[in-house]
Amino acid sequence: MRWRIRKCPKCKTYTLSETCPKCGTKTFVPHPHRFSPEDRYVEYRLWSKYPQLIEKVTQRKEKVHLL
Repeated sequence: MRWRIRKCPKCKTYTLSETCPKCGTKTFVPHPHRFSPEDRYVEYRLWSKYPQLIEKVTQRKEKVHLL
């Protein structure tokens, strides 16, 4: 299924075209990705979204290895 409605990031209007009719900016699909409980890439998205978690996890692993 393909989404038809699109949103302009600049003026926040909804349209059906690839470019905004008001300002000419390229539009995007405002719908979220489909959820799957068996998501294989959730770990990679979390690492890219929260890079500070990498430091915390590695510090915890080092503490566990020291004990």
